[in-house]
Amino acid sequence: MKVTFLGTGTSQGVPVIACPCKVCASPDPRDNRLRSSILISSDAGNIVVDTTPDFRYQMLRAGVKTLEAVVVTHSHKDHIAGMDDIRAFNYFQQRPIDIYASDYSQNVIMREFSYAFADFKYPGIPELNLRTILDDPFNINGLKFTPIHVLHHKMPVLGFRFGDFTYITDANYIAPEEKEKIKGSKVLVLNALRREKHISHFTLDEAIEVGKELDVPQVYFTHISHQLGLHAEVDPSLPAGTALAYDGLEIEL
Repeated sequence: MKVTFLGTGTSQGVPVIACPCKVCASPDPRDNRLRSSILISSDAGNIVVDTTPDFRYQMLRAGVKTLEAVVVTHSHKDHIAGMDDIRAFNYFQQRPIDIYASDYSQNVIMREFSYAFADFKYPGIPELNLRTILDDPFNINGLKFTPIHVLHHKMPVLGFRFGDFTYITDANYIAPEEKEKIKGSKVLVLNALRREKHISHFTLDEAIEVGKELDVPQVYFTHISHQLGLHAEVDPSLPAGTALAYDGLEIEL
């Protein structure tokens, strides 16, 4: 199984429109971050976690030709706005694509992409087969996903563990019972927005502490803002066993 980081940026991406800061002007490709998403490639096929506003380009850049399913963490625009472009996979695969999401996220998806669920369906709309994520683990073509419930300020968000890999984005609180689901992972991905305190995201120091508490051998940080600083300066300063993720990073499991 291979996990590819399709995007590692926060809601505005990096560079931020019209921003003159040194991170947004950086020539280092690791400082160029699309909105946060991952691609899971395995015997189960290709599975994407979140369809960001950059979904079309992410699929083209990663050379993705088939898609089995999409798993949704939550319904903020930077995580679902690209769902319309699933219609390309509908066309070439000649079938709907399964979308795994909570009831709350499904309601938002049906509202934001109402034309895909209308009684009269205009030709060429995305064909989305909504599947409800509950508390129990679920399988996609034999790959087991364990939902991890976290909070993004007051908004419920889902993280996921599959195998020895756990992916959590848009969180600033993980309950003790949910942390138990993470323990034993070999790789943990966690959002680390910036150094300064934030109402709904872990700071870099907070994310480091979570990884240390859970004793995960390798922790990667994602959903990164331009406010965190240059990759080349921040990454070498991190504790052993932790690193900044970047777009295109591949992890073999």
